[in-house]
Amino acid sequence: MTDATVDIRLGVLLLCHWQLETATRMAQIWADGGAEVVIHVDAKADPGEFQTMQAVLASHPRIRFSARRACHWGRFDLVQATQDAATELLRTVPDVSHVFLASGSCLPLRPVEELVAYLHANRDRDFIESVAVQDVFWATGGLNEERFTCFFPFDWRNQRKLFDMSLEWQRRLKIRRRLPKGLVPHLGSQWWCLTRNTMDAILNDPRRAEFDRFFRFSWIPDESYFQSLARLHSRNIESRSLTLSRFDHQGKPYLLYDDHLQMLEESGCFVARKVWTGADRLLWHFPRSAGADKAAREPDPSRLERMLSRATMLRTQGRPGLYMQSRFPRQYSERGKTARRYAVLHGFSDVIPGFEDWLAQRVNADVHGHLLAPDGAQFAGGAKYGPGALSGNPKLRDYDPERFLASLLRLGDRMQIFQQGPNDNQALNWFIATDPNAQLLVITGAWIVPLYRSDLPFGKLRKVAALMQRAEIEQFKILNSPWLRARLQIWDLAEFAARPAAVVSSALSRLDPTNGSVDDLPPLHDLSGIGAFLQSLRNAGLRPELTGHFPPTGPATEKRPLP
Repeated sequence: MTDATVDIRLGVLLLCHWQLETATRMAQIWADGGAEVVIHVDAKADPGEFQTMQAVLASHPRIRFSARRACHWGRFDLVQATQDAATELLRTVPDVSHVFLASGSCLPLRPVEELVAYLHANRDRDFIESVAVQDVFWATGGLNEERFTCFFPFDWRNQRKLFDMSLEWQRRLKIRRRLPKGLVPHLGSQWWCLTRNTMDAILNDPRRAEFDRFFRFSWIPDESYFQSLARLHSRNIESRSLTLSRFDHQGKPYLLYDDHLQMLEESGCFVARKVWTGADRLLWHFPRSAGADKAAREPDPSRLERMLSRATMLRTQGRPGLYMQSRFPRQYSERGKTARRYAVLHGFSDVIPGFEDWLAQRVNADVHGHLLAPDGAQFAGGAKYGPGALSGNPKLRDYDPERFLASLLRLGDRMQIFQQGPNDNQALNWFIATDPNAQLLVITGAWIVPLYRSDLPFGKLRKVAALMQRAEIEQFKILNSPWLRARLQIWDLAEFAARPAAVVSSALSRLDPTNGSVDDLPPLHDLSGIGAFLQSLRNAGLRPELTGHFPPTGPATEKRPLP
């Protein structure tokens, strides 16, 4: 230690539960750096590991052990273990100036000397996260105010049913505990650094028995006991921890691995929790000095926190359009059904021969045929498989068509465009209509053109037309529902026949705004007799509804004679 920090003597309380080999190394790092260490080992820990730990550390003059207790998560015995270790530290090291609480899996990232220098610069401050429970909802995945107003006599992990029943009955009977006079409950990280004066005041408080009795039946008191009592005794609280400790959305601490090394080094934090026992690179790389010019730098874990926040977001909301076994999506819990924008064209290939090939030359996209055709997916260019070897087999595709479409869009490296019609599988109608990534360009009634040009007997043709019109009407209802989120443009067949170039130009501009007007539209199917054909369907008892108005007069083509 330097002369400037000689009056700072750091004491470390090390709470150890398992993986005592790693905890032994952590104790040596603290003690070799000049800190006085008191270790509490859970009475439930492996006896052989504990004996080995004692043998390795027995000769170290700065390391001692406190009386052992059996500790249970969320129970008061964790507070008692800390009290015992702190009492032992203050008794055996009378001149200790600061008490730092850590666990056996807390890894010092910077040398103890730099921590001591930092404490010297902030000598009268207690570094303990302490948030008033009535002001901020601090707890993650657990109770907040109720942990102080209800009794918790049962263990949450080992007596879960009794725990839940007890809490429910207290809620029903409106049982509320009385807070000790003058105590304002506070919550915060259980890893703190207190001055000796504050620690001594907490341990020797005349009302300690009353406070201990109250917190004994609180839930997770190690997150509230010292955090609340420090508010009664500290003159200068810095409400933050010097230990980097972050929790996921379920309230579980993040594990730190070897690939976090650079970010931990850049953070400038003094201690990190919780390090995976197999992270050998971390365990042998740290502690490492921040450098002579940065010895007094403030901890800045912002980059690591951004990464963890993003990880939490991906864990809870998923990647848009990613569906997998390990995390099946939940309705209303996703950031997006699909990974990127796509377009679904209805009717264009029915009225324009070779439309897919023509369109593929004008847009930067994969232009597929009917991906949901009954005989299998028609991938762009006639390929047998889609992006990522996606199979077009109709049985595989129709087993889960939503996942089929989501996989196509996530795996493709360009915009995907495909055709859809009433003869295709209709299972995706709601999925596409409620997907903000979808662009729907629809010519209603266009399905009648292939029928008009077909050689089917009129009786069978009428039955097919009835089925296809029913499917189109059902889809039209979906497209006009208030839950529509896709971008939609609709023309009917009559509108298209009246100004085909304008309709195609409008569709192209929606697919690619850089496209101008169309001056090379390929030849269209001849629709000169379509009005008479539609009238023949009406005469046979079928009323075409979405084709638009075609005059019923005029010669029918030889391709489709009237019945």
